[in-house]
Amino acid sequence: MDAATIWFGILQIATVLVILGLLYRPLGDAIAYVYTSVRDWRIERGIYRVIGVDPASEQTWQAYLRGVLMFSVVGVFLVYLLQRTQEFLPYSLGLPAVPEGLAFNTAVSFVTNTNWQSYSPELTMGYTVQLAGLAVQNFVSAAVGIAVAIALVRGFARRGSGTIGNFWVDLVRGVVRLLLPLAAIAAVALIVGGVVQNFAGFTDTTTLVGGAQSIPGGPVASQEAIKQLGTNGGGFFNANSAHPFENPTPWTSVLQIVLMLAIPFAMPRAFGRIVGDNRQGYAILAVMSTLFLASLTALTWIESLGLGSAPQLAGAAMEGKEDRFGLFGSTLFGAASTLTSTGAVNSMHDSYTALGGMMPLLNMMLGEIAPGGVGSGLYGLLVLAVIAVFVGGLLVGRTPEYLGKKMRPREITLASLYILVTPTLVLAGTALSFAVPAVRDDIEATSIWNPGIHGLTEVLYAFTSAANNNGSAFAGLTANTPWLNTALGVAMLLGRFVPIALVLALAGSLASQQRLPNTTGTLPTHRPQFVGLLVVVSVVITALTYFPVLALGPLAEGLA
Repeated sequence: MDAATIWFGILQIATVLVILGLLYRPLGDAIAYVYTSVRDWRIERGIYRVIGVDPASEQTWQAYLRGVLMFSVVGVFLVYLLQRTQEFLPYSLGLPAVPEGLAFNTAVSFVTNTNWQSYSPELTMGYTVQLAGLAVQNFVSAAVGIAVAIALVRGFARRGSGTIGNFWVDLVRGVVRLLLPLAAIAAVALIVGGVVQNFAGFTDTTTLVGGAQSIPGGPVASQEAIKQLGTNGGGFFNANSAHPFENPTPWTSVLQIVLMLAIPFAMPRAFGRIVGDNRQGYAILAVMSTLFLASLTALTWIESLGLGSAPQLAGAAMEGKEDRFGLFGSTLFGAASTLTSTGAVNSMHDSYTALGGMMPLLNMMLGEIAPGGVGSGLYGLLVLAVIAVFVGGLLVGRTPEYLGKKMRPREITLASLYILVTPTLVLAGTALSFAVPAVRDDIEATSIWNPGIHGLTEVLYAFTSAANNNGSAFAGLTANTPWLNTALGVAMLLGRFVPIALVLALAGSLASQQRLPNTTGTLPTHRPQFVGLLVVVSVVITALTYFPVLALGPLAEGLA
């Protein structure tokens, strides 16, 4: 790799970090204001009247959870219905109805903010389904994640309260005040950068060698903006952000990376503002930043080594990577996509070296907390902070408290159950795929294109992506089969809503407590020592849980 390529890559990374640093305070303060303002906008009051909601009323955590679940169930039904009736809808482009199993998987995928796609979007979905179904869910599923995070933050901030906010108010404000304005600005910027935005359908053309080709168009830029901003990840084209119509230049790639990371990295600032202690927000930001930079450095270093006979012969590990982005631009995008819950790709993770491909897998196994998805990253890291406070209290004999709230057996139980949910889904789903003879035979015959160790890694990656609501994939796995459509759909549902239920229960428990004054026995949670403890706890939990299966998959392949 020549010096110019290295410096260009470093410039891309530095640009992203500088922009995120500039956005941290204003965007974080804006998010905090959105969810603490006592005034409703006129358009919001109109929406509340239509859906029959009193914006001044508050909800218990149980009522808040019922709102999340009811809204999501309706979303799954509507997206499924749109797909199944596609052939009768305007702007269907002559495409048939989506088959039942795939329609179920896709509906669940977009409602859970996963955006797993077992199909080629430009050949499967017409414009009406893309816009009225998938794009709408890109907005509201992101808003649900932020709402749940804010509810947990309120749990820490409130004293002796039986309520944690109003889900419908948080949902509407998240879409109207935050996501819609930012997505509109981002879409215009992407159009300026050359991203396609039209309703041209398929354009038939003649190639340079005289062949015929049908080129798809569509409202790509508007979908691309919220796809990245809401850490959704579902592409308009099968190649996702590697497609030149979605991501034509290096600077549009940098912009998309910034969109992925902007809200998740600003959420700690909103957290600090709402709880009344910005130092706590900086501590959470430090943990996120440490893990992000460590993962990015490791992935870039491993890929730059070009381990393996094919990369060594070729001179670099550039298979599956776009020359216009380069190795650094590909690993930066890949790290940002899998450390958040986005799952978008501008390079093919399945084509990374064996150990390089392990890094996106590890990023998801970490729980997507560095910085994680919009909302889900913050509440995931706050749950780990509860575990870290408990561990720290045991180590030094101090009272397990966090932000003036006691960590009682109920809180520790809820946090412990939270960190067990996704590993259970990942490991159980992978095990069943190979342990049940009929399922194993079907997967080996129809899904796995790379048998052996790499085939195991592909299935492990699929369940890790689904359970963590990421949506990226090792593309060598054909997932549009009855077993994988169903099993991955169930993993997405449970991986989204069981943790949300536990987080909201934790928020309700914390909100009911009075806030205790700090004493000499209180563990300081804004200092570098706690930041280090939280980083270690996050890494150790992941390592202890997943090392055995990683040893059977990417580690074995990389060391072979």
